[in-house]
Amino acid sequence: MKVLVATVKPFAAEAVNGIKEIVENAGYEFALLEKYESQDELIAAVKDADAIIIRSDKITKEVLDSAANLKIVVRAGAGYDNVDLAVASSKGIVVMNTPGQNSNAVAELAIGLMIYAARGFFNGKPGTELKGKTLGIHAYGHVGSLVAKLGKAFGMEVSAYDPFIPAEKIEADGVKVYNSVEELYANNRYVSLHIPATPQTAKSINYDLLKTMPHGATLVNTARKEVIDEEGLLALMREREDFKYISDIAPSNGELLLEKFNGRCFFTPKKMGAQTAEANINAGLAAANQIVRFFTEGDKTFQVNK
Repeated sequence: MKVLVATVKPFAAEAVNGIKEIVENAGYEFALLEKYESQDELIAAVKDADAIIIRSDKITKEVLDSAANLKIVVRAGAGYDNVDLAVASSKGIVVMNTPGQNSNAVAELAIGLMIYAARGFFNGKPGTELKGKTLGIHAYGHVGSLVAKLGKAFGMEVSAYDPFIPAEKIEADGVKVYNSVEELYANNRYVSLHIPATPQTAKSINYDLLKTMPHGATLVNTARKEVIDEEGLLALMREREDFKYISDIAPSNGELLLEKFNGRCFFTPKKMGAQTAEANINAGLAAANQIVRFFTEGDKTFQVNK
């Protein structure tokens, strides 16, 4: 068995060494492709691989068509929209993610962005505090539940909406549950967004939803830019001088938003949610262990293309 680690943005050296140790201790061959400059390099490297570990790398139809031996793809991270799931499924290739490994890093970033916005992006002028403010969590998964915990530690009044998680589980964390996304947005000054990018969620965070948020509202997006209706957001920003939008991934109209609404928008230079040493290492090692369990035990716990 050959396990390929293919990353344009490399893992930390500690993570690579750990992955290599896990793979070789299982009796498999380890291969590494880092900082490659074209998909052609990836296509060539994956030709004889039985398994591949990636980060934000694109696993397209062309890549999958070239990988005759490939049995499993593991995305070291939570999101997996960079993998063509339909083609993988048609070829019987299992696709997994590593949920939870990056969660603390993303949750800390979300709170950090809230503080940055509340204090006027540290512009030297008086800002506000998070304490006593309302915080809505849109999707109460690994990251959302941690944001809720951190928000409560700051003294925020925390609520959530997630139709896929039992209300009693959320309420057990001392978090109020709303039964609709409309209620969540209408009743929270801060909303932290954690929904995945799917055909159903694309552009679902739109003008009609955002306009219901209270005065002084801030939307924090550490999910995906595709879930935002960017034209609707632009229209809202024009109408409401009190509204702020902060994200760890710039929208397509990000330059326009920054130009027109300076002091009310902030976007990190690239997606930063999982960019900590700890998350980098945790996700890489988890990916390697999942591959070993898949080959030795048939474990498909984290399969996303079922």
